Formats: sequence, structure tokens, C-alpha cells
Amino acid sequence: MGEFSARKIKKNKQRLRWKDIRYRARKLQFWKKDPLEGSPQARGIVLEKRVVEQKQPSSGLIKAVRVQIVKNGVGVTAWVPGTGAIDKVNEHDEVIIEGVGGSQGGPIGKQWGIKFTVVKVNGVALKELVSGKKQKPTR
Repeated sequence: MGEFSARKIKKNKQRLRWKDIRYRARKLQFWKKDPLEGSPQARGIVLEKRVVEQKQPSSGLIKAVRVQIVKNGVGVTAWVPGTGAIDKVNEHDEVIIEGVGGSQGGPIGKQWGIKFTVVKVNGVALKELVSGKKQKPTR
């Protein structure tokens, strides 16, 4: 580097610091945008059942629940997979939710704005409740 190259060195350093993963994470603050705070699953309480319309050109209704996460109090909308599965989930039930698995933590396909799915209800797997193998414990 030359004698008068300080301005160029400083400018390159500012530009290339975005390649540093720790700097980028610190500046963009992704942990504040993730309701699960980096964990794969979270426990929550069902606030209400709701129906979400699909994106164009489809015209179906997606059965979902509004869940308040226990550890931080953030409210999210979670999809309830399976035919008739919404009947197995009631208000004030304790559910385990996990990410749907879209690219970069986003929604999948026609499910607009739904990034989470219900896995368990009151400690019992939702698949087993829907298939009739187990019953939901009463609290």
C-alpha cells in the first residue's frame, strides 16, 4: 500500500466488514426477529382458533391457531396439519410449535404469513390424536 492510501484502506474495511458473520449478525439483529429465539421448538398457549385464506391463485382455507409463546410472550400464528386436526385443539391448550421449514425461516407455498406448525397438544403428538391412537389428557 502506498503512502497516501489510508482513505482507500478505510473505505475497503468498511465495505468488506459485511462479509464478517459476527458483524452482520450484530448489525441486523436476527435474534430479535425470530420468535423462537434460535431454538428448534417452543411451548405456547393457544389463544384462539382462526382460518387463514390462501394466496392467489388457490382459494382454500388454512386452519390455524394463534399461540402465545411461554418463554417470551410473543404471539404467532401456527398451522394445524391434518384433516380434522383443528377439532383436537382447544383454547388454553398447551402446544409445542416448530418452524414450517420454508426458505430462510419463511412460509411455505400458499400458506401466507404462517411460519410455524403445531406438533404436540398437551404433551401428545398431534398425529396420534388425529389417527385416534391416543386421547388428549384433560387438565
